[in-house]
Amino acid sequence: MLGEHEALVVEVTPFLLHGATYYDVTVAFRDRTMEQARLGAESVPEGLRKGEVVLAMRAANLVVSLRRPDPPPP
Repeated sequence: MLGEHEALVVEVTPFLLHGATYYDVTVAFRDRTMEQARLGAESVPEGLRKGEVVLAMRAANLVVSLRRPDPPPP
């Protein structure tokens, strides 16, 4: 799986490491697989919460960033 895939945030835990914020995130994909990732603040939308639907960017079979989907056009 490469590219962006819709996922549901199952768990998100922020933590500080050497003064920088990181996030341990677990997401569930539509095919019922789950992935865990440790991401820097630049790779996670601000205020991310459990239960949100996100687009997960995957590369080399790893989640490398999350973003909220674009709102539908008016």
